[in-house]
Amino acid sequence: MSVWDRIVELGGSLASLFDPDSWLPGGRDAAFTLALVSLSAKMAAADGVVTADEIRAFAETVDIPAGAERQIERMFDLAQGDVAGFEHYARKVARLFEGRPETLEHVLDGLFHIAAADGIIHEDELAYLKTVSDIFGFDELRFEHIAAQHVLGQGEKDPYLVLGLDPRAPDDEVKRVYRLLAAEHHPDRLAARGVPEELTSMMSRKMAAINAAYERIKEIRGL
Repeated sequence: MSVWDRIVELGGSLASLFDPDSWLPGGRDAAFTLALVSLSAKMAAADGVVTADEIRAFAETVDIPAGAERQIERMFDLAQGDVAGFEHYARKVARLFEGRPETLEHVLDGLFHIAAADGIIHEDELAYLKTVSDIFGFDELRFEHIAAQHVLGQGEKDPYLVLGLDPRAPDDEVKRVYRLLAAEHHPDRLAARGVPEELTSMMSRKMAAINAAYERIKEIRGL
C-alpha cells in the first residue's frame, strides 16, 4: 500500500492529519512522510508566503502520485496559517523517532534537498535547518557532516567532510567509513527504518554524493 493511501487512512480533517500525535496509526512510513511534509511546509512559510516554486521543490524531492498534488498544496497552505511554530513540530518529530537518529537524519536530508532546490541554501534556510538539527539532538559536527552532502553554495564540496572523516585518517579508516555509509543507505535498511519507497530517490542522491566523495578521496590518495 502506498504511503499516500496510509495517510488517507488516518481519516479526520486535514488539520488532524497535520498533528504529529495522529501520525503513527498510519504506520511509520506515513509518519516519516508527514514529518517531512509538515517541516517542509513550515520552512516554506518561514518568510510569510508559500510559493508555487517551494511546493514544486517538494514535489521534485518526494515522488507524489497523480491526484495527491492538491492534498500537498492544502497541507502547505495549512502550515502558513497554523499558529504553531516549526520548533513545535520539530520537537514532536524528535519525540516520535526518539532513539532513531538515523531516521531523524533522513528527515533533515529531505529538508536540505528542498532548501537546495534552487542550487543554493540561503542564510535563513540554513538557520532554520540548524535549529531543526539542534532540536533533533545533532551536534555541530554532525550537522556539518549532513550539510556537506548537499549543495551549500558554489565550489567543490570537501570530500572528507561529506564522509565525516578527518583528512589525516588512514586509508583503512576511509574504506571502513565508506562501507558503513554504503550499508546504512541501502534501500532495505532504509525501508526497515520507516523511510517509504516514495522517498528512496532522495536517498539515492545522498548516496551519489557519498560515492563521489569517496572516489575523489581515492583519486587524491592514489588508491
